Amino acid sequence: MPDAYIIDSVRSPTGRKRGSLAAIHPADLAAHPIKALIARTGIDPAQVDDVVWGCCDTIGPQAGDIGRTAWLVAGMPEEVPGTTIDRQCGSSQQAIHFAAQGVMSGTQDLVVAGGSQSMNAIPISAAMYAGEQYGFSSPFIGAEGWDARYGTEEINQIKSAEMIAEKWGIDRETMERFSLASHQRAQTAIDNGWFAKDIAPVGGLSTDETVRPNTTLEGLAALKPVREGGVITAGVASQNCDASAAMLIASEAAVKAHGLKPRARIHYISVRAANPIWMLTAPIPATQYALQKAGMSVDDIDLFECNEAFASVPLAWMKDLGVPHEKMNVHGGGIALGHPIGATGVRLMTNLLGALERTGGRYGLQTMCEGGGQANVTIIERL
Repeated sequence: MPDAYIIDSVRSPTGRKRGSLAAIHPADLAAHPIKALIARTGIDPAQVDDVVWGCCDTIGPQAGDIGRTAWLVAGMPEEVPGTTIDRQCGSSQQAIHFAAQGVMSGTQDLVVAGGSQSMNAIPISAAMYAGEQYGFSSPFIGAEGWDARYGTEEINQIKSAEMIAEKWGIDRETMERFSLASHQRAQTAIDNGWFAKDIAPVGGLSTDETVRPNTTLEGLAALKPVREGGVITAGVASQNCDASAAMLIASEAAVKAHGLKPRARIHYISVRAANPIWMLTAPIPATQYALQKAGMSVDDIDLFECNEAFASVPLAWMKDLGVPHEKMNVHGGGIALGHPIGATGVRLMTNLLGALERTGGRYGLQTMCEGGGQANVTIIERL
């Protein structure tokens, strides 16, 4: 089977809620890393076979296949198509998988994989409200098959994060220490310029504005839980933000034909699922499955990225998999850098690739929890 190579990856900074990127049209934000990626790689954009784009809540200015729209808004050739996919939080990680599969199948040679999310323009609650206009209180409840199988009990991520904290015995202080580390690691990366080559400044913003360097354990302890009697606070949750990211995936033939220099090789890809009510636990069985299928163990992986949707999620994952914290999210995670849903997959892989290059590691593994109880896993080999 042909190999798929990561040629380069570029992202916007993450803009905080009501921050520097809030007024940018979602299509302009999505187009930004595409323009930067084409300029950096020097490829003829007309040679791109497809644009595979991740985005959730594709309503309003994010509707109408924003993957295609972003390419056109970026000023790229009309003959290149684009598609938008929704695997919830893993949308752009799935975009990487589809792009790699196109190359590995031998049917494509150059594919742009990416994602974007303008959470200021389209808050998560807006998509829910769109459903309520038609009499549905949630995407699931009310469907006869769903109600018969899972009941009509409330389903949401905060409840799942609370359930995970309770089942895995993860107390609030442990989560707050994890949150503090996320901010500290991200700020260290910023201070040392480790993100500089990854970021294409936009809207006057050249660095992530979601990181809070003044975070303290005392400040985190003073926050009120989101649910009465719970342990999840805003301080141990990922931030809503705006961001976009794009990556070029190429075949060996394209590497030779266009004189490209790959940064990494896609070593393994898979996606698995678990109980949708628990929703956020799927990274555990998905990672176990991936390592078994790839013939690898945790010890074979130099660095990990597990999305910090809520602190309890990666903490439970680390506990079950035996992953040491010093090898996971070494440049900070979603608690500090934000979770721009549709863009997070490529944002995480951009960070992972940079961290492997900085530390000299060979293999990196990325996973994240996704709506519906799903989880993608990608293993890359730095070249």
